[in-house]
Amino acid sequence: MTDLLVRLFVKDADQTGSPKVRERYGMLSSWVAIVCNLLLFTAKFILGLISNSIAITGDAFNNLSDVGSGVATFIGFKAACVPADEDHPFGHGRIEYVSGLIITFLVFLVGMDVIQSAFGKILHPEPVEFSVFVIGGLALSILVKLWMSAFNRKLDKRIDSGTLRAAAQDSLNDCISTGATTLGILIARFLPFSIDGYLGLMVGGFILYSGYGLAKDTISPLLGQKPDPELVHRLYDMILSYPEITGVHDLVLHDYGPGRMMGSAHVEVSRTIDVMQAHDVIDNAEKHVQAVLHMPFVLHYDPIADDCEETTAMRKRVEEIVSQVNGKMTIHDFRMVPGPTHTNLIFDLVVPQGENRKNGELKKEIDSRLQGEKDTYFTVITFDRNYI
Repeated sequence: MTDLLVRLFVKDADQTGSPKVRERYGMLSSWVAIVCNLLLFTAKFILGLISNSIAITGDAFNNLSDVGSGVATFIGFKAACVPADEDHPFGHGRIEYVSGLIITFLVFLVGMDVIQSAFGKILHPEPVEFSVFVIGGLALSILVKLWMSAFNRKLDKRIDSGTLRAAAQDSLNDCISTGATTLGILIARFLPFSIDGYLGLMVGGFILYSGYGLAKDTISPLLGQKPDPELVHRLYDMILSYPEITGVHDLVLHDYGPGRMMGSAHVEVSRTIDVMQAHDVIDNAEKHVQAVLHMPFVLHYDPIADDCEETTAMRKRVEEIVSQVNGKMTIHDFRMVPGPTHTNLIFDLVVPQGENRKNGELKKEIDSRLQGEKDTYFTVITFDRNYI
């Protein structure tokens, strides 16, 4: 069914790197969500009236919030494809994340409303009418939501969209919520008192919990989360596939919306290689990344003195010392500048997140470990941070 819908409504479906194709996938997901959730809301609302159940009615309004989510997703994907302009040179891709925030807000509103109604039912309980028709309707809605979850997960695998991932999880949450409601109604038939209000409370709590999960997923990229480790490793492998490039550091990735990432890094190349040849290698590496990952990428050239045995040996020794101070710290851009009375060891020190010692304390400890090497060695350290 999913493949059929993609063939019918997504032109050039295989070109998932294209923003226009991403928009078409988003539109398809939105319309499916709007139509299915409108039908589910109508059906559950009627079932709630028939059975006089706040749990079913609350579940119905949860589906109505999903209609709003579908509209927000539609607007988000549409607006995200607006081309870059003078005021927004990086485009409008982050609007897709904003639409996720709107979805989260709607989910929280529904959850609070269901909890409020549930408390009313607990204080003033009313009998719930059991009906095979009601149970059958709820079971059918679970099947529909299971299909919607699988549908969005398939689309997400194609375009890697956090919004579609959230929609898939939300549909799965609805299955659990409706399943608990159905089970509760079946159990309540054999109890001498009404548990409908408590079921409604449980449904409302579950809605709020799912809203909390959605909030984390949508706020994190807006705040600037660390990039996907798999993407980082892939970038390193692609860049280091060029034999002339012996090291990569200072990798920074900026996320301007799904499919709209930009990056930069520094690469180490032997100083013995002709500068024009080094430039050509780096240029080819940049184009390689852009062609495969569809992201603008810039590499900065750092020449290294790998032809000097003393420098190479001293770099290895400093790397050992730095590792002893903190196993996660690394160095780059290492060079030695000898003078009449002392030799400067100049390098950048990458300090990992979570290292609480101040820069001065780290330098003092490294210097103290170097004293046994040669009294005329002095360190000149540029402290760096890891953004991946």
